[in-house]
Amino acid sequence: MQIRVSVSAAPPASILLRPPWMAAMRAPESGSGRRKRRRRQRRRRHLGDAPRDSQHPLSAYLKDQNVDSNLHSDAKPIKNSHGKFFGEKHLRQCPGLDPSSEAYAEKLEVKLHGTLEPRRSPRLSSSNGNENMEINASQVKRTSKVVHQKKKNTKVISTYIELSNSPVEQHMCGIDDTKYLIRSSEAITSPSWTENGRTTSNSFALPESDDRPPRKKFNTSTSSTKECIDSENFPSFIGDPIPDDEAQKRWGWRYELKDKKCKDNMFKINEGEEDEIIANVKCHYAQAEIGNCIFSLGDCAFVKGEGEEKHVGKIIEFFQTTDGQNYFRVQWFYRIQDTVVQDEGGFHDKRRVFYSAIMNDNLIDCIMGKANVTHITPRVGLKLASISSSDFYYDMEYCVDYSTFRNIPTDASTVTESQPCSELNKTELALLDLYSGCGGMSTGLCLGAKTASVNLVTRWAVDSDRSAGESLKLNHSDTHVRNESAEDFLELLKAWEKLCKRYNVSSTERKLPFRSNSSGAKKRGNSEVHDISDGELEVSKLVDICFGDPNETGKRGLYLKVHWKGYSASEDTWEPIKSLSKCKESMQDFVRKGMKSNILPLPGEVDVICGGPPCQGISGYNRFRNCASPLDDERNRQIVIFMDMVKFLKPRYVLMENVVDILRFDKGSLGRYALSRLVHMNYQARLGIIAAGCYGLPQFRLRVFLWGAHPSEVIPQFPLPTHDVIVRYWPPPEFERNVVAYDEEQPRELEKATVIQDAISDLPAVMNTETRDEMPYQNPPETEFQRYIRSTKYEMTGSKSNGTTEKRPLLYDHRPYFLFEDDYLRVCQIPKRKGANFRDLPGVIVGADNVVRRHPTENPLLPSGKPLVPEYCFTFEHGKSKRPFARLWWDENLPTALTFPSCHNQVVLHPEQDRVLTIREFARLQGFPDYYRFYGTVKERYCQIGNAVAVPVSRALGYALGLACRKLNGNEPLVTLPSKFSHSNYLQLSKCVFGNTSNEVNSRQFRALDAEATPGSIGQDSRVEDSTQLQTCYNNQPGNTD
Repeated sequence: MQIRVSVSAAPPASILLRPPWMAAMRAPESGSGRRKRRRRQRRRRHLGDAPRDSQHPLSAYLKDQNVDSNLHSDAKPIKNSHGKFFGEKHLRQCPGLDPSSEAYAEKLEVKLHGTLEPRRSPRLSSSNGNENMEINASQVKRTSKVVHQKKKNTKVISTYIELSNSPVEQHMCGIDDTKYLIRSSEAITSPSWTENGRTTSNSFALPESDDRPPRKKFNTSTSSTKECIDSENFPSFIGDPIPDDEAQKRWGWRYELKDKKCKDNMFKINEGEEDEIIANVKCHYAQAEIGNCIFSLGDCAFVKGEGEEKHVGKIIEFFQTTDGQNYFRVQWFYRIQDTVVQDEGGFHDKRRVFYSAIMNDNLIDCIMGKANVTHITPRVGLKLASISSSDFYYDMEYCVDYSTFRNIPTDASTVTESQPCSELNKTELALLDLYSGCGGMSTGLCLGAKTASVNLVTRWAVDSDRSAGESLKLNHSDTHVRNESAEDFLELLKAWEKLCKRYNVSSTERKLPFRSNSSGAKKRGNSEVHDISDGELEVSKLVDICFGDPNETGKRGLYLKVHWKGYSASEDTWEPIKSLSKCKESMQDFVRKGMKSNILPLPGEVDVICGGPPCQGISGYNRFRNCASPLDDERNRQIVIFMDMVKFLKPRYVLMENVVDILRFDKGSLGRYALSRLVHMNYQARLGIIAAGCYGLPQFRLRVFLWGAHPSEVIPQFPLPTHDVIVRYWPPPEFERNVVAYDEEQPRELEKATVIQDAISDLPAVMNTETRDEMPYQNPPETEFQRYIRSTKYEMTGSKSNGTTEKRPLLYDHRPYFLFEDDYLRVCQIPKRKGANFRDLPGVIVGADNVVRRHPTENPLLPSGKPLVPEYCFTFEHGKSKRPFARLWWDENLPTALTFPSCHNQVVLHPEQDRVLTIREFARLQGFPDYYRFYGTVKERYCQIGNAVAVPVSRALGYALGLACRKLNGNEPLVTLPSKFSHSNYLQLSKCVFGNTSNEVNSRQFRALDAEATPGSIGQDSRVEDSTQLQTCYNNQPGNTD
């Protein structure tokens, strides 16, 4: 679009796709509208070609885009949700607002250069591919004036300007970071908030758990703007045009585009749209005079925006068209509120902007003045003191795809040098699993990292659910599992750090008697304590530590567990630390032993933090949700605690998981807040939405994952799907581009979707009354999934210390939740066929409106006297639901495995047996190996499994994490997994790559690969070894052909 003085230019907002399934409701379109819609549809995310659920509207959308006429009847026009850019007027101001810009850029680069670089907007490129150019301002000499206006003439005697595509080289001036970054005892200070929502602090400010700012957006200050626009002086170029050979060398793509479009008599590409590109270029210039200021290529400028707002961009082209119009091409900087973070970035430094690769063409009269923008190096744990000479600074790049904030890549290589395996094998990478549950997330991460030759070990796990912690301990005996809330654990870590600093010195203090105020300890008649007077007990040793109220006295604080001399361990008591002030030697011994055994992590000792903070306050089942301010709801504040933990421990990597509702509820404020906190702490961040079924599971299960990476690390990618999937539901439209999937036109080789039969058909038949926790397998595995899920612990981990010696492995937890007599009799009458449910019972009438009603005369009763069809079947979902007492079928999948198998409102009946799915069947739907055992009551075990992260998903993420740790991944947001990855255990993958199972030999082989690896040889599709070789090896193994 041609932007004139009366119209504002706008920096890029994140790309927003209109949901393609709303196409049936679209108003009549113009020709340009149809072209735009077709481009958007080509960019549509693709999860697979499997048959879709016929009852779900997305089935039709992903297959042929036919929609139910009753679907989305109340849909409203979609607004762009990023920053302040709303409405069609804004959607026509920059290429960042429409996917067609990036799609066009990809096609343009293919046509002009024969290569395709995914997800890039049009960049400067030359015909010879040279991108290493620099601005040499000293070689630009201004001596006279050229005629662009009648009043002024200028002439350039010599012009030699080189322009680099490297963002590191393109910034205006480098500064010494040490002059502006100072170390603080507290990594980030809290702000002082005024009534109007502004902060009085000039440094980074972050709302802590109990200090969150008002939900207001700051107005950008313009006090430092260098105004230079004089309304009497019309903007113009100065100097002679850049010689044609130089111009075509630097901007060859534009001249080639001109030659092509001139033949078609077209001078604008995507005319009238936000990604409009001017094709009828006549010549290029090195400088422009706007008012009383001279602008050169590479200068940063304020660009006119809506109202009084001024946007910031970098000038990368000055050119004149054949019809005499003067244009500049701008590369935009994002402010935090212009990104996906939106209003949740109010506590960020207003001077911080984010580099982007988004560019577009505008008339030069949109330039309002010069802006001083400085590049600095991001660092965690340091605060910015001042940048007196700059209006803005940037330290990261923002990419619309997967809402990515990352280090600014250099021109040297898109892939950094790989880290030798020998360095990784020196030490283990320590993982802290917050809100661990039974360990699905950490288990999968460690398994996946192992396949990438990274030894990730779960050192600590925290959860308030005692039975879930016991399940994790049952399977990970070396993990320090703590049964407490995350808030108490964070306070404990802070107190532990102080104790370690206090007692980390040698001391020969004598152990002193301790007077106990506790009435919980009972004295034993024992010769060891016969000389101790009544009321006095002697501390033998300290055995544990916690923060909270373990004695339930209402007094919260730091407590230590005391083992009393002459008493058994069962009589140990929790004592407040203040009452142990005389036991300095015992305290010192405890702290030193605790430090040596790593009972608690200290800042800098955790390599990875993972967790899924619960957010019950946004649940769709909660009728009393706080829609105005979700973070004020205590049930949602675990996201705040999770980020506070990251701030304190400063890990290398962070992975947060949550339900998709954090992107739906309150315009996605919780998800945006989590992303904002990571970026504010100078962590790189990337947000993706993953369907578990894409990794070989028979359930859909859509979840949000947020990567975080220390600025010294490479941010992990998201793993592309390995399997087709039956789609059940979809994320919010504005986050559709965050779905981890192939683009519609991207080549892919997906395995067929995994269904119920693939997962559980080999399990022995059991009755509703089954109570055994162990039983033998009766049938051999029938499918690839079943062979994989039966792998032993040794086969999964490659560690002999974790292996089992059982010749005949047992099947654990294959027992169902017991149905009482009435429900069991109802289940027995449900036909054993696909789609069967309570509507097949006698006494039910289904009307033309699909609403069920009770038969007026036929009402069969159970022996208990209750009706065969209970009343809730007729009232649930206004009588339109088919879920009560519904059977799964062999060729289907489950939408999501929940925390309790209720046959009253879920489809959980076995296809051919009169019972609900067993604990083990649920565990298989979540991808837990058969060797993984669960602790607790039957209900508790179901709940643990339903709350867990699907193991194949976390395993795939662990593989991506391992590549990032070894610096083997590139700048792309997605990575391709090895062939057969999802259904191959560690030993199978190792045999295919190396032909042996020895860890030592594998390590040598990996080191050899690292020595031979070069940045150019490490591609997205060759992370571990050639996929064809891996698939051939796998298929040649006995029992691996169906």
